Amino acid sequence: MKNLDIDHEFLSVEHYFAYRHLTECLKEEVQKGEAPFSWRKTIHRAIKCRDRRFYFWFRLWRYFYATNRFNLFSLAKRKAIKLNREYNIDINPRSTIGPGLKIVHFTGIVIRGNCNIGKNVVIRQNVTIGDRHDTDVGLSYIGDNVEIGANACLIGNIKVGNNVIIGALAFVNKNVPDNSIVYSSKEMVIRER
Repeated sequence: MKNLDIDHEFLSVEHYFAYRHLTECLKEEVQKGEAPFSWRKTIHRAIKCRDRRFYFWFRLWRYFYATNRFNLFSLAKRKAIKLNREYNIDINPRSTIGPGLKIVHFTGIVIRGNCNIGKNVVIRQNVTIGDRHDTDVGLSYIGDNVEIGANACLIGNIKVGNNVIIGALAFVNKNVPDNSIVYSSKEMVIRER
């Protein structure tokens, strides 16, 4: 079978790093395992495993949206919208999400375009992340290894550190330091892990 890897000589530096990010994400979320990245294995797993299919298409359309590679920006935008509707979510393709994303239940997830989300983030149903104005001025930053509980809202220009657990129904509108647990009763409570 012909090698499906693209020729890196014809890529700009920006496209090269976007492609590396794409393959890293696909390896973590679709292919899984210790074997090196392979398009053949990744496509096979995306076809066979329904739960991995979303990650495959989400990453692929986001790559074409961000880079406009092969002039596929418009198609990628339409396909990303269709994918969001199919899974009952709203993830803006302008958001930046690191490899290892895990969505436990797809229903009702909203991630705005002004979000920068780190590696190995777990998101449960009905989570909202980002500012409604969707500009680069108010950036919502979520660190690595963060777990976000069901119905949590992370709103505004905030920074959530690494290794944070955000409980179900939590409303987060302030910065959260590394290695913390956040939960809400009547007001936001942060304590060290």
